[in-house]
Amino acid sequence: MKYRSLFISDCHLGTRGCQAGMLLDFLEKSDAETIYLVGDIVDGWRLKRDWHWPQSHNDVVQALLAKAHDGARIIFIPGNHDEWLRSYLGTHFGGIEVMHTAEHTTADGRRFLVTHGDQFDSIVVNAKWLAHLGDHAYEFALWLNTLVNKVRHYWGGPYWSLSNWAKQQVKRAVNFISEYEKVLANEAKTGGFDGIICGHIHAANISKLHGIDYVNTGDWVESCTAVVEHFDGSLHLIDWAARQRMQRVMQTLELTEEQVAAQGRTRRKRRKEAA
Repeated sequence: MKYRSLFISDCHLGTRGCQAGMLLDFLEKSDAETIYLVGDIVDGWRLKRDWHWPQSHNDVVQALLAKAHDGARIIFIPGNHDEWLRSYLGTHFGGIEVMHTAEHTTADGRRFLVTHGDQFDSIVVNAKWLAHLGDHAYEFALWLNTLVNKVRHYWGGPYWSLSNWAKQQVKRAVNFISEYEKVLANEAKTGGFDGIICGHIHAANISKLHGIDYVNTGDWVESCTAVVEHFDGSLHLIDWAARQRMQRVMQTLELTEEQVAAQGRTRRKRRKEAA
């Protein structure tokens, strides 16, 4: 799959909740002229507490470096979990540019502000200790999520995000997401942009807010989503977990059809032998 641009955020490499396998599968099957890494790609908060860096996480980094080597322009916009990279703004790592924010113009002429979005989260800005406390609670939710999916995988079930489901059920979380979206849309409008592309809250969405295109890439912990720009300038949300579920269903159907065909061949063979 080839795209004009690709937007990914909130991979949280270095955590046990990161769906590195699905992310690597997506990267291997997707190419783009420009790739934006919209923050929290590496989770520095978690790595300080507990070093966790399996081969699959290293494979994701290598896949991105390979795309840069092959000619893709890759722009890294640090988030709050990889904020240490904000000390390296304007530098390059293996062909990857580090920028505080970016301006992206789509093929159809729309101007987008690209930012992680944590600077608009009052908890992160004004009460970092509370953000870290919430991070611990979130870590437990992801641990439980991993346990649930191990059980589902054992019984042949597809990936499902318990933490994402729970977040959608809590009214306060829903209200926070709604307010966050309004604030970022207003920021884009104030800056004279046609839209804003962000991450941070792990809530994938493409919508119109007061005439502004609000785009949130989601994450690779709960929803496994990214945003792609096609060559006509249109933006679409890619739900990779849903695609994998659909592929599994199609494979099951194909297997079932083959089994039915095989049974038919067996019955015909027996009838011939009986005759």
